Amino acid sequence: MLTLTNITKTFGIGTVNEKKALKGIDLHLAPGDFVTVLGSNGAGKSTLFGAIAGSFRPDTGSVILDGQDITAQPDYKRSKVIGRLFQDPLRGTAPNMTIEENMAYLRASHARSPFSTVTKADRAEFREKLSMLGLGLEDRMDHPVGLLSGGQRQALTLLMATLVTPKLLLLDEHTAALDPATAEKVLTLTKT
Repeated sequence: MLTLTNITKTFGIGTVNEKKALKGIDLHLAPGDFVTVLGSNGAGKSTLFGAIAGSFRPDTGSVILDGQDITAQPDYKRSKVIGRLFQDPLRGTAPNMTIEENMAYLRASHARSPFSTVTKADRAEFREKLSMLGLGLEDRMDHPVGLLSGGQRQALTLLMATLVTPKLLLLDEHTAALDPATAEKVLTLTKT
């Protein structure tokens, strides 16, 4: 399903800040595999996820997903098949758009349409999915995402990352910035 071959990435090449973040990473995941990547701060975990998600192109190596080489494919194209949650709850949503607009935009981007009409059925589905979070967001669909707490945004981002079932879901310490109660709720949602 996912194969990484000889992935390397060095930042700041030729400067005093040169940092080799990834060196010869090889990985093969079969469908249904669940993998935990462990390492200290600065070990390259987020960089590895960035290489997989297309945030940047690795210096060497290839990223193959379901037999297709996506190494040179930009992140916005990969986002149709790769769901991602970041450490920072402020990433992954558009803060000036409403909850409904964020969800509708995601749905439209997966439907290959630059335009989206939100139907009554869409709103009902969004309300149902949001109610599963247990945060009352289904009653705030017309509120800008930027007004939500970090935990609410992280839960919304998780919901959005799985609204259209991805082939691959990357969770980058997605509870690190949350208080214990909210982290527990987000972990419970992650398991479902």
